[in-house]
Amino acid sequence: MIEISAAGFEELVSEALDTIPPELTRLMKNVVVVVVDRSPEEGLLGLYTGIPLTERGDWYAGVLPDRIEIYREEHLAFCEDIDHLREEIAVTVVHEIAHHFGIDDRRLHELGW
Repeated sequence: MIEISAAGFEELVSEALDTIPPELTRLMKNVVVVVVDRSPEEGLLGLYTGIPLTERGDWYAGVLPDRIEIYREEHLAFCEDIDHLREEIAVTVVHEIAHHFGIDDRRLHELGW
């Protein structure tokens, strides 16, 4: 298991978010990304909860933000070193943001994610 402070882990998540192209981040609406210590399920590195942009209609107003959770302890247990951790966080962030855009796991797999 890798050891890194909570603040250090959050910084790696911030770095991963900074790699998302601005033309995509401008399209992200009503979504928050948070670091959570423990995963609700073993092996789960991240989770998107909400209503994907592709499913929102005129009725979508006053809704609580979608939530992207990045699981710290699961990443630390899974990764071998800091470089692997940085890479896995980036992959997880992209994966969960893709769900916000309405891309499902099957399509992500087809795209190599």
